[in-house]
Amino acid sequence: MTVAQDMLLELARLGSATVYEAGGRGQFIDADLHQIVPGSRVAGPARTVLCGQDDNLTVHAVMASVQRGEIIVLTMPEPRPIALVGDLLATQALTQGAAGMLIDAAVRDVEELRELGLPIWARWIRVHGAGKDVAGTIGEPVNLSGSTISTGDVLVMDADGVAVIEPARAEEVLAASLERESREADKREKLRAGGLSYDIDGLRARVEGHS
Repeated sequence: MTVAQDMLLELARLGSATVYEAGGRGQFIDADLHQIVPGSRVAGPARTVLCGQDDNLTVHAVMASVQRGEIIVLTMPEPRPIALVGDLLATQALTQGAAGMLIDAAVRDVEELRELGLPIWARWIRVHGAGKDVAGTIGEPVNLSGSTISTGDVLVMDADGVAVIEPARAEEVLAASLERESREADKREKLRAGGLSYDIDGLRARVEGHS
């Protein structure tokens, strides 16, 4: 199922936390990630890659098949602080139309990556590079910090982290996220006027009890 570009742009604007909460607290990437380009945010369908252990041969291979707007998801059998991506591979990804990268491994050439501007989230930053000897798989489901990501799943990535949405739920989750945004805007005005979430959300009774 293809998710329309205007929906992806709205999901990116709303952000990972809103999408995660409004979507029923579904899948998210439960890991400390480096947001390589500060201020970046993106939403798009995943293109999954399982690399050979400590090897980025399949990262080179996916550059020949990635579709415009996809987010390349790179994993290995065991996550390790090995740099699967540097400046040159990121340049290829951007040129081939990738919307971003999610890397359950390391990156390097960070200053160059920031200058390039491609949205990238990575588990580690390390100088230790990968080999180019072991072929992996492209397009098969991968596991990343306990979440299973399939090609086509929608990823929403920003400074808060990464939310994962099944494409069939994208429209439903977007509608719920917009509704949540509206409710939070109303609540924000009440808080600015001096209201307390303790009362607005009915929390006082939970703490103090009621007769």
